Amino acid sequence: MSSDHLGVSSEIGTLRRLLVHSPDSSLGKVVPSKAQDWLFEDIVHLDTIRKKEYDFYIKILMYFLDPEKIQGKLHNINSPESDRQFYKPDSSNFHQSEKVIELQLLLDKILMDKDIRLKLVASVCAIEFCSYETQKFLLTLDGSTLSKLFIGGTLNDGRMLFAPIPNFIFTRDIGVVVNDHVLLNRPAKKARTREALLTKYIFHNHPLFKDFQNKIIEIEDTSHHFLMPKETDEKKVTLEGGDVMMVSSNHLLVGVSERTTVEAAHQVVKVLFEKKLVEKVSVVRIPKKRDYMHIDTVFTQVKRNVWVMLGNFSRKAILKEDADPIERILESRKKDDPIKVTQFNRLDPENPIYFETLEDLLVSISEVDLKCKEKITFIYSGNNEFPFDLREQWTDSCNVLALKEGVVLGYDRNDKTTDAFREAGFSVIHVHELLEELESKRMSVNDIKDTLVLMPSAELSRARGGFHCMSMPLLRDAIN
Repeated sequence: MSSDHLGVSSEIGTLRRLLVHSPDSSLGKVVPSKAQDWLFEDIVHLDTIRKKEYDFYIKILMYFLDPEKIQGKLHNINSPESDRQFYKPDSSNFHQSEKVIELQLLLDKILMDKDIRLKLVASVCAIEFCSYETQKFLLTLDGSTLSKLFIGGTLNDGRMLFAPIPNFIFTRDIGVVVNDHVLLNRPAKKARTREALLTKYIFHNHPLFKDFQNKIIEIEDTSHHFLMPKETDEKKVTLEGGDVMMVSSNHLLVGVSERTTVEAAHQVVKVLFEKKLVEKVSVVRIPKKRDYMHIDTVFTQVKRNVWVMLGNFSRKAILKEDADPIERILESRKKDDPIKVTQFNRLDPENPIYFETLEDLLVSISEVDLKCKEKITFIYSGNNEFPFDLREQWTDSCNVLALKEGVVLGYDRNDKTTDAFREAGFSVIHVHELLEELESKRMSVNDIKDTLVLMPSAELSRARGGFHCMSMPLLRDAIN
């Protein structure tokens, strides 16, 4: 991978390369009694996710990022069985795109190396408390079989050796590209420990990243963390990619949330300033609630001047502009602010800037960092109508993925948010219809401007992650 193959300096530059992981058997193993331990709120139907939902995600990514690999190869786009083998990593007909990159195939590749296989088997067996006999048995397996086992937990004969890692489809959380560096995660929950281990081995050993070994950043626990009581959560170092956003070449956002700690944010600010990778880091503290999880569940960027966000964090909601005087006074006496934003500057870290609301920060990013002259627009979850705002935020209305500036993927179930996009001047098209237009060449991706692409979501949304979560961008065009 050459230097022009890895680089992200915004959330909205045209997407050129990303890491994904197609839903595997892990999702079909989530049982009610373990759902919350494995970070799921419900059990999902695997076949529906694969054939009727995620499949369309891969198809639209291919049309935008690698059209030569897909144009003319879909004979019946809207059929659930249509060309399914083309998108199955285990199939000989898999697309093998170097732009829409399947994480499982990267793991297959590194496990072909005997030395890496030995180390990774030992590492996985250590964190999973396997017997010595099991470890010896695993070393007899080929790389592809091991790869599927490490992800799905089950051997080809049906024997289950490990718990599955169903969250592996949320590739955003495994790491984030910061300009031309990679910041790897430290997951907060035990259910994601193996994900982090596999990711570390992939980035440090796959040929795709061989030119970037001195640009991989891992943050570590503080030297005295061993002595801290378990209750001291703030001193833990946990970081997940959903809490990190590269909003401009000189500005990174880090969320402090249910999954990312203050100490992790501190470590990120410190290391990025030491390496002079960015000039500003804004730390966004949101309530530690399952409803929010990461900052990308409450806001994402659509255009330089357009953001989608949960209205609860808007200026109007926080400042109670429409409240009567008594309500406003009572609300102002609350001890815990709903959100806190602190912006550090590399040249003067001891004098941070504080933003009163999330909206103020996002306006500053648009106007100061991105030099935007147009009016800044906010599209609110559920069109800012209760209870639709909270219902649709729960099903990831704020978690959209920009394929290019102004063209984003979102769930079709969030009706009120879709109305808000329309009111903001966006076109709305369902992915089935868009794929037909692209396949027939009645439309090209260059024709598509200011558009919300609606994606099927009955099962995917129950996994508690949108398309921003299900992508790890490796390369985006720089924006002017």
